[in-house]
Amino acid sequence: MQITGYELFAVPPRWLLLKLETDEGIVGWGEPIIQGRLDTVRTAVEELIEGYLLGTDPLRIEYQWRKLYQSGYFRGGPILMSALAGIDQALWDVKGRYYDTPIYDLLGGYVRDRMLVYQWLGGEDPETIATSAREDYENGYRAFKLNFAREFRFLETPAVVDRSIDRVAAVRDAVGDDAFLGVDFHGRVSKPMAAELVRRLEPYDLMFIDQPLLPEHADGFDAISDRTTIPIATGERFYSRYDFKRLFVEDAVSVIQPDVTHVGGISELRRVAALAETFDVAVIPHCPLGPIAFAASLQVGFSSPNVVMQEQDLNLETPDESQRLSLLEDPATFEFRNGYVERPTGPGLGIEIDEDRVRKQAEAEVNWYNPVWHHEDGSVAEW
Repeated sequence: MQITGYELFAVPPRWLLLKLETDEGIVGWGEPIIQGRLDTVRTAVEELIEGYLLGTDPLRIEYQWRKLYQSGYFRGGPILMSALAGIDQALWDVKGRYYDTPIYDLLGGYVRDRMLVYQWLGGEDPETIATSAREDYENGYRAFKLNFAREFRFLETPAVVDRSIDRVAAVRDAVGDDAFLGVDFHGRVSKPMAAELVRRLEPYDLMFIDQPLLPEHADGFDAISDRTTIPIATGERFYSRYDFKRLFVEDAVSVIQPDVTHVGGISELRRVAALAETFDVAVIPHCPLGPIAFAASLQVGFSSPNVVMQEQDLNLETPDESQRLSLLEDPATFEFRNGYVERPTGPGLGIEIDEDRVRKQAEAEVNWYNPVWHHEDGSVAEW
């Protein structure tokens, strides 16, 4: 079997989808995207496929991965690893369909029957976000994550800190103690502020605090971890096992959140999870993207014992109303009940793409850019 062609589709709200074609009529799908850099990633995907993959065997996934990674003298980073990630997902989809089995069977078989998923919560004031949390709890979710704050200055006033703490308190009160609650600093908090804010959050029994520092300051994670009982998490802006290695060796985090669309695909996510397991670190994959990325992440999660939960942003509780799930032939493919997604059993990624719908959606102009936030003095804030 040989790779004979490919197509790329930019679809709302901000995704890039890859269709990989073979001479045996088997098609694989992937999701190569860096949010806000769609055209850049598109070019990287085109270069990699046209330069190295056309006319080659899609079943030699490890060889193809190493070739795409090692053939560039300059390696890694968000663009190249996200391009590689989407290609890798499509290769695994092809292989699963070739052998008529889910990808997790090719990774050693499933280790669980269902996967707990968490819901991201938006809203600024405590009442609004608490109402949203309560509704999602009633819809079946049992795990949640919210951002700690919006613009957060290098040094912040007690009033701003108190308002951010109040939002966390309101959500904990809304969902009760029989639910998991994570808080994401999103890299918006400076090192001088982080340790004290973590201390203030101790009473709310959090499952983790995510990105207490920017990845550029990863050398500071261990100092924060040593001062709290709350598990410290990071990883959505790390792009390979080599980025995570130092955190594991220094015992700096208890949870990692790699993203299957940015960390080099199914192949590298599986390797990162296995490496994390040797250091007794839990994996909760990041995935605020489309159904292809979600399906790819689940395939690793169902075959990896230390993947304990999965992010999603698909409105699983109301599939027929979900713009994101409308790209599937069956929007209810991911069976959601009591906070869990049931194990998919279809071949490859376990999903069937509605290609007509994808082509229709791709007619829209799509090139989303990250918003630029500013502090009140006009300086640029972390988003």
